[in-house]
Amino acid sequence: MSKNVIIIGGGFAGISTAQKLASTDVDITIIDKTNHHLFQPLLYQVAAAALSPGDIAMPIRAIFSKQKNVEVVLGKVTGIDNEKSTVHLENGTTHSFDYLVLAPGAQYNYFGNEDWKKHAPGLKSISDALDIRERILFSLEKAEQIDDPEKRKPYLTYVIIGGGPTGVEMAGSIAEIAKRSMMQDFRNIKPDETKIYLIEAMDGILNAFEDPLSKKGQKTLEDMGVEVLLETPVKDIKKNGVEVEGRFIETPNIVWGAGVIASPLIKELEVETDRIGRAIVKPDLSIKGHSNIFVAGDAAHVKDESGDPLPGLAPVALQQGKFLGNLIKDDLKNKVRKEFEYVDKGTMATIGRAKAVADIRGFKFSGFFAWLLWGLIHIFFLIGFRNRFRVFAEWVWHYLTFKRGVRLIAKKDEDS
Repeated sequence: MSKNVIIIGGGFAGISTAQKLASTDVDITIIDKTNHHLFQPLLYQVAAAALSPGDIAMPIRAIFSKQKNVEVVLGKVTGIDNEKSTVHLENGTTHSFDYLVLAPGAQYNYFGNEDWKKHAPGLKSISDALDIRERILFSLEKAEQIDDPEKRKPYLTYVIIGGGPTGVEMAGSIAEIAKRSMMQDFRNIKPDETKIYLIEAMDGILNAFEDPLSKKGQKTLEDMGVEVLLETPVKDIKKNGVEVEGRFIETPNIVWGAGVIASPLIKELEVETDRIGRAIVKPDLSIKGHSNIFVAGDAAHVKDESGDPLPGLAPVALQQGKFLGNLIKDDLKNKVRKEFEYVDKGTMATIGRAKAVADIRGFKFSGFFAWLLWGLIHIFFLIGFRNRFRVFAEWVWHYLTFKRGVRLIAKKDEDS
């Protein structure tokens, strides 16, 4: 009789697990709140009006249209019963499993200030990206209609909170939008009127990178016109701006990227978690007391060779998904389980057009070559030939013309 494998989450870990089980005699059910797999590393480019949502997302059903042992369920998981091996959905349905792979991802951590979320959206979903994109475009339109330079200043001010890769990439993209690519289409506002702030509570940005890349990243941003505020914790966020120590930056354009917390679904497992809610798993990624329940991706606390937790990056999730697919196949053949070992192939972050930093197994690159390497790798990992071709074409067009392709506002008014 076929075993039932339930995968919660259609991200990198979930998709790669299912793909590894393509040729096995198991029934796979993928459950996700959305109907698409999202290539999150390029989500900021949707927010920055460089790419369309369809360029970096693909329906999960389309990915597995030829894999007949996969069923896709659109729904929200509300409960997990470890003992009865069942998963409960919001619509009242229950699914039984022999193996459960829990890969629900993470969400942004506002450190107890949940009211900040409505004023400073994070960047975890397509709807987040579209919200940020429309805020940026709407502010430019608003500023264009104000004759007084002092009164239009807030609409030409942008604040990005968090100096990690997402914050840096977003700040660089906004700098390109505000200071070059779109300004030629406006008549009343000038590039030098824009102000872009990157706020970081620590003493440096891109802390996952060793020097000199971190400092090179900061200098590149500053050369692009971004003011980097280090050791500057946020005191408060309001609809009209951000309060930091000693100053209030007035703007409606605020993006949050200052830290993540694991999906609240992990609490359903009733296992030990770390300070950001990730499940502490065994070396084979299973949870204590239940060898058939696994946690992967951003929701799993797994240590590297140095004893530090693995970062919440796409390569980590991809490798864990492939590992779990192989582990389940070995289990069906009664083979001895292996332990997960992460192979670090490098870390990259793009800052802007022809600007990036990369650390590939100790070799450090920056500038055009790092940007080219970053682009090729990201195109390679996109699912579907159509997506790869469209993204490549958009990037070439943007590189040659400095023009952003997707600049539509769907909102009817500022408050909608």
